[in-house]
Amino acid sequence: MAITFTDAAATRVSAFLADRGKGVGLRLGTKTYGCSGMAYVVEFADEIEETDTVFEDHGIKIIIDPKSLVYLDGTEMDYTKEGLNEGFKFNNPNESDSCGCGESFTV
Repeated sequence: MAITFTDAAATRVSAFLADRGKGVGLRLGTKTYGCSGMAYVVEFADEIEETDTVFEDHGIKIIIDPKSLVYLDGTEMDYTKEGLNEGFKFNNPNESDSCGCGESFTV
């Protein structure tokens, strides 16, 4: 069971955290959203809750709430830049389908 970053994602997250100047890591989660049912949530984390699971990769704490952990287990977070588009991409082995626009996924 693990959540990991590619080198590109770790570099980008480290830069975001340094620019922010505070926080304990990055919180990843899921929410009900879109035509496929679920979407990824990425937030800065200022604290770790007792029920959270914490992974560490590239020296960055990745904090997951218990409800999201089952959907995110094994996910690799990447950062891509293609032309004018840039952002985080999730390589999630639990995904069974995603919508055409890429905004939501199904497990």
